[in-house]
Amino acid sequence: MSFATQLMDTALIIAFVVAVLAQIMSMIRLVLGPSTGDRILALDTMVVNAIGLIVLLGIAQGVRIYFEVSLIIAMLGFVSTVAYARFVLRGDIIE
Repeated sequence: MSFATQLMDTALIIAFVVAVLAQIMSMIRLVLGPSTGDRILALDTMVVNAIGLIVLLGIAQGVRIYFEVSLIIAMLGFVSTVAYARFVLRGDIIE
């Protein structure tokens, strides 16, 4: 095993651990968040963390389909965050 491969494996493990810790902290904020705005931001952060985990999984396995999946989840996460924020602020999503 070359030094570059070993360095890449170590970097991936560290990135996975950091992303999982960020996801756990976002879940804690989702549960404990004192206001609704904090909970909305926690959900949006969880989507970003999930996208990061999917991209890291794609890098680790060397499969390109994960990158396309992450783009789809990013679009869905943005739309769902906006819809949820509009629902909280106005009481409806579509006027």
